[in-house]
Amino acid sequence: MPTFGGLLKKRRTKDSKSKDLDSAPETTVAVSPPTAAVSAPAAIAGHTAQQPSQPGQHQQLSQQPGQQSSQQSSVNNDAVGAAEHSISASSAPAAGVAAIDSPSSTLAPALANMSTTYQRPSPHPASGPGDVSQSRSPQQTQPFGRVHLVQSIHNQRFYAIKVLKKAQVVKLKQVEHTNDERAMLERVKHAFLVTLWGTFQDAKNLYMVMDFAEGGELFSLLRKSQRFPNPVAKFYAAEVTLALEYLHSKNIVYRDLKPENLLLDKNGHLKITDFGFAKEVRDITWTLCGTPDYLAPEVVSSKGYNKSVDWWSLGILIFEMLCGFTPFWDSGSPMKIYENILKCRVKYPPSLVPDAQDLLSRLITPDLTKRLGNLHGGSEDVKNHPWFAEVTWELLAQRRIDAPYIPPVKGGSGDACMFDTYAEETEQYGLPAEDEYGHLFRDF
Repeated sequence: MPTFGGLLKKRRTKDSKSKDLDSAPETTVAVSPPTAAVSAPAAIAGHTAQQPSQPGQHQQLSQQPGQQSSQQSSVNNDAVGAAEHSISASSAPAAGVAAIDSPSSTLAPALANMSTTYQRPSPHPASGPGDVSQSRSPQQTQPFGRVHLVQSIHNQRFYAIKVLKKAQVVKLKQVEHTNDERAMLERVKHAFLVTLWGTFQDAKNLYMVMDFAEGGELFSLLRKSQRFPNPVAKFYAAEVTLALEYLHSKNIVYRDLKPENLLLDKNGHLKITDFGFAKEVRDITWTLCGTPDYLAPEVVSSKGYNKSVDWWSLGILIFEMLCGFTPFWDSGSPMKIYENILKCRVKYPPSLVPDAQDLLSRLITPDLTKRLGNLHGGSEDVKNHPWFAEVTWELLAQRRIDAPYIPPVKGGSGDACMFDTYAEETEQYGLPAEDEYGHLFRDF
């Protein structure tokens, strides 16, 4: 059986420019609490994803926004063969799919002291939670923090703790974005959004306790397959559409949609993560932030914009899933990407089905009076487009439609095989010290 092929594309970086014109670093977290193991096979068009043979296989590096190897635009015919997967309802809910639990009322008090409440899992979970001499944890490194996989002594479930260094957050002028991320996550609860279970702080760091998604990033899966078959891209796009519809109903604009911020749970369903750029917008806002490849023209041109920028980004996401590259990428230079975005001359590959091309042309348009999602019908105009004709939205919202790919992980065991492993942080958390910046993060 052929396996996913192709080279890994290096991670794109964000571009954030507020009044001080400082760039924002990229942040990534992991999502979705494990429940039961899933025995269903993982397949996309008959291809099975392989477990990384070594930690460095899934490289996550920063470079110029949009940079992409010329080899990656080539088509892997095996990986993108015609798929017979239909996005339709299963006769019963998918095995192992459970409703999202509400945050435990007894969990928040237990977060007061991480050193006694949480412990890192052992390299072999079966050996018992008491072995903490080493860690096989998915940790995402950041300029001012990292993400740890931890296990709760209270309920034995695994979580991702995002640790941000206060001094670096302040130095990089990311105080507002960090506080916004906590505030936005606290307001939302949706099947396709990461859940924030609690926050706390010590003198040096901020801590955000979130779901752990064993399945890893959609970014990695897309880079391995190079592009997705039409039904697979449709499944993921539909779940993102429901998530955006929910956020917009709460007047929240996400502003950072891209494969790197879409994570898979153990059943293959999406969770949107990293709400650092999310913001409540009731009319318009002006901040230039996001990832260059995904910025709408009204953002690039520093015009006021509204929630419609998320529908533009959905179009870019669908294009990238179907084609393997973004439509305005140009040698990795942000300025050239911006020029291409403002020109908005999209070249559609002949491999796109007519309905997909029509949807993309109505999402990736600079004319706000024609962009789907921004019209009188709102998100219903997107959901009712012919490309989504076979999607049963009510059942998809309940996660009762089987995902096209099931990550090869053991649910509920802290299985981190889909993530890179980094050296443990040498800093000891929770030590008493002068809290120089605590007044800036009072809500934590």
